Amino acid sequence: MNSVFLLLVGVLIVIAFLFILPPLWRKQSDLNVDLDQRNVKIAQHRLAELKENLRSGGLNQTQYDEQLADLEQALSDDLDIQSKVNLVSKQSHWIIYVLVIVMPLLAGTLYWSLGNFQAVSHSAEMAIDPDVIKVAQINKMVNGLAEKLKNNPDDAQGWLMLGRSYNVLEQHALALDAFANAYRQLGDQTEILLLYADALGYVNDRNLTGKPSELISKALALEPENMKALWLAGMAKAQQGDADTAMKLWKKLEALLPPGSEYQQEIQSLLAQLKSETATVATQPETVATTSSVSITVQVSLAPELIESAAATDTVFVYAQALSGPKMPLAIARKQVSDLPITVSLNDTMAMMPTMKLSNFSEVKLLARVSKSGNAMAQAGDLIGSINQVVVSDKNTQHIIINDLVK
Repeated sequence: MNSVFLLLVGVLIVIAFLFILPPLWRKQSDLNVDLDQRNVKIAQHRLAELKENLRSGGLNQTQYDEQLADLEQALSDDLDIQSKVNLVSKQSHWIIYVLVIVMPLLAGTLYWSLGNFQAVSHSAEMAIDPDVIKVAQINKMVNGLAEKLKNNPDDAQGWLMLGRSYNVLEQHALALDAFANAYRQLGDQTEILLLYADALGYVNDRNLTGKPSELISKALALEPENMKALWLAGMAKAQQGDADTAMKLWKKLEALLPPGSEYQQEIQSLLAQLKSETATVATQPETVATTSSVSITVQVSLAPELIESAAATDTVFVYAQALSGPKMPLAIARKQVSDLPITVSLNDTMAMMPTMKLSNFSEVKLLARVSKSGNAMAQAGDLIGSINQVVVSDKNTQHIIINDLVK
């Protein structure tokens, strides 16, 4: 890009010189001769008129002599002016040297000292990431709203807007505080109940048992066909071990979702998995007792080349997934980058749903992910490492190196 810029500048300078230099360089001798001849002819013509007037009696001798003297003086002045113009023209050649040599050198020196060649390159343009600018602008607006609410804490709608904004920025702890303030002022409204419950779940590693479950039940009582309420209620029941109620809620949700949509397919997959695991538990109760001690030991470290890409306070999720079906973790542990390298033991007590746990699978996939946002769901920009297939009964320590980027 710099070479194109310099070439363009050079072309523009040449064009400017084509307009400026020819008039300054053009020789004046021919022009001066023409002007002298014209002035002499005019003087001769005027002299002939004076003589004719003298002969015809229009002028006496005294008047004739005076006008002749004036004519001679005028001709002398005209010839003298042309000689001075010629001198000035010769002196103007110095301007050409100044324009062609001195000015470009001076301009180039100043630009080299004060300019920035990279300012016209694509790399400089690409360095300004629109997404970064957008996030910065959102942060500025959200911080402004937060400051405003400090002075006006009774603005319930303001707290609601602030909570939603923090959700967009994936700052769930701050969103929880904002929704708590909105709930305190607005009370049991379906939307607020669900936002508050969801925020509570996020900060508790998506665990909806306890207070979140109570809030969800209130919302479902107010709007029995609210799809978000049905989804969260089913998740809460599954986490509590009530698989039958969870299936009823999700089947109702399945009927409300657009046929063939991605969300309906996810619910159908989750229902199939839940039904399968429930049947396994029902037909083989003794297996549950003997496999409750199932665990996988995982050692996690961060690749040296990615150390500078992670902050010490970034969240690290270590978890197991089924090889097929829903991607909900079968067991999950939450740590920080500052804890690495670390060894954790994944077991059934870390399951998000009683019917989806390690002891119900013979093989799983192991993952370790550094989350910039603290969100349990993978986001672009997170750092990740994995082992694609591990036998659950394997007692050897599994080693995961976080060495890749989520895209």
